[in-house]
Amino acid sequence: MLKYIKGRHLFEIARKCLINMLKILIIEDEPLLAEMYRDKFIKSGFEVFSSFSAEEGFEIIKKEKPNLVLLDILLPIENGITFLDWVKKDSEVSSIPMLAFSNYDDEEIKRRAFKLGVKDYLIKTNYTPQEIIEKIKNICEIK
Repeated sequence: MLKYIKGRHLFEIARKCLINMLKILIIEDEPLLAEMYRDKFIKSGFEVFSSFSAEEGFEIIKKEKPNLVLLDILLPIENGITFLDWVKKDSEVSSIPMLAFSNYDDEEIKRRAFKLGVKDYLIKTNYTPQEIIEKIKNICEIK
């Protein structure tokens, strides 16, 4: 009986952890960066989805409904600003927090990104992966 209770208790803890696992979508067109952040986020307990384009990212956000999107601004074909516009116009996903993450440091682009709802606009070279993880946890109110 004690073994069953311990097993059931561990199962319950594991189930709660999975329910509380944050789902993060990374939209980044540089494979090495995307893979590095994916690995760091997984090690921090996040469930991670990756996309190399705005178009694919929009399909994933609609299907998976992540808790947060880490969005590069400079992407092939359609850029991150276009992606933000698509999200803002779609009531199914418009409340999902967005974190812009780019080396493109342009005031007009930043202004447009904030107007379209990003929680923050981070310059990639200014943040370590651990600092990005802390930002994500703060935005998603995880301690």
